[in-house]
Amino acid sequence: MTDCQGDGDGANTPMELYDKLNVQGEKVRALKTAKAEKAEIDAAVQLLLKLKVDYKKMTGQDYKAGCPPSETCIIPDNGPAADGENNEDTVDPWNVSTTNAKGVDYDKLIVRFGSSKIEKELVDRIEKVSGQKAHRFLRRGIFFSHRDMHQVLDAYEKNKSFYLYTGRGPSSEAMHVGHLIPFIFTKWLQDVFDIPLVIQLTDDEKYLWKDLTIEECHRFAVENAKDIIACGFDDPCLAIKKSTLFYDATQGSLDCLVLASPEFYRNVVKIQKHVTFNQVKGIFGFTDSDCIGKISFPAIQAAPSFSNSFRHIFGGRKDIQCLIPCAIDQDPYFRMTRDVAPRIGYPKPALLHSTFFPALQGAQTKMSASDANSSIFLTDTPKQIKNKVNKHAFSGGKDTVEEHRKFGGNPDVDVSFMYLTFFLEDDEQLEKIRQDYTSGALLTGELKKLLIETLQPMIAQHQERRKQVTDETVKQFMTPRSLNFNF
Repeated sequence: MTDCQGDGDGANTPMELYDKLNVQGEKVRALKTAKAEKAEIDAAVQLLLKLKVDYKKMTGQDYKAGCPPSETCIIPDNGPAADGENNEDTVDPWNVSTTNAKGVDYDKLIVRFGSSKIEKELVDRIEKVSGQKAHRFLRRGIFFSHRDMHQVLDAYEKNKSFYLYTGRGPSSEAMHVGHLIPFIFTKWLQDVFDIPLVIQLTDDEKYLWKDLTIEECHRFAVENAKDIIACGFDDPCLAIKKSTLFYDATQGSLDCLVLASPEFYRNVVKIQKHVTFNQVKGIFGFTDSDCIGKISFPAIQAAPSFSNSFRHIFGGRKDIQCLIPCAIDQDPYFRMTRDVAPRIGYPKPALLHSTFFPALQGAQTKMSASDANSSIFLTDTPKQIKNKVNKHAFSGGKDTVEEHRKFGGNPDVDVSFMYLTFFLEDDEQLEKIRQDYTSGALLTGELKKLLIETLQPMIAQHQERRKQVTDETVKQFMTPRSLNFNF
């Protein structure tokens, strides 16, 4: 028979009751799978329903599996509705999709994730505090959401500095242009605020999630590091993490960092102790068949959010706030981090969230390195770039020249225009392109030509810078060391 000790009377907090609900839900599923007696199943279901009522009374909200009653809440996705209107877009660290040709509804995503929209007031304040014109990514809403950015600026105005943390999961040898977005913006932030930066290459994550060998993941990490360095970073500290603790430390693996700053691993353990398995299952959707490496990995991505993880940079101080520029799909990791931070004595990291860089075929999904036809790689030749844009870039134009001249195109769904929004610096030129395309004065082929002429020199320049990055350069960047900053 069902044990009545599982009811909500012993739960003193919403999280305790939430955990009881998860356990009871699993018990009901197990009984049904085992084809237990009907009376036993009915009793378990009744207890589950009672717990849900208790949860509603305690929290004022309906219980949702995968939605803990804290900052780590994520509303589960069941995929977009057929019309793309009624259900939520699918957005998590591993999947991004929508049926809307304009892409993900970011205003709805802000509400779902509980972040704050980057309004013009905040953009103006960043300009005032930094003394520099806002980056085009801010001006155009590409970085559209934040957590605690005003708090970061408040502290900076009082001469209290902060540091930057971003990362890359190296799943392929060649990065694509969409991968540049967080690094372009992070480089700008580092320059205008004159602050240190740590970049985490999560080769261990890719080994755990992808059908790749450890050796492949390491090679991808080294090659991706060269592309990141080629973005122009002068003095960040990159920490490539290896999946095995005793990997070759001379190539910058995690054990080298841990030797220089043992607090890094201590912070990983602290996070692991204070986040329950039920929480990570709810946040990330882990199942009983997932390997234990996946379950423990979020703590590794969270640890760089705390300054004392890098003793060689911050001298053991734990009060320096971290600012994390990242795509919005990485937010679940850092909602977990922000939830656990005060419980282990650290400030919550602040975040700046970017939109997704769309695939060539349209904004229903983001560009992926696993699909060569959906991506423009940093290794592509001018001819390859031209062919990919002309052949695959989704158009918002009309079917015929006559119709296009008469009715105009739709820049809101046109991938070539979307890409120019990311990479064309001149606001007035971009607006003129929008107006000309909307009016029909600019044809789809002409718009694609403008994009090709923007991408070809940008990628060629990146390739030239990358040629200057040697294995020795990577080794120097990977070596834990003090940085030229005073706190």
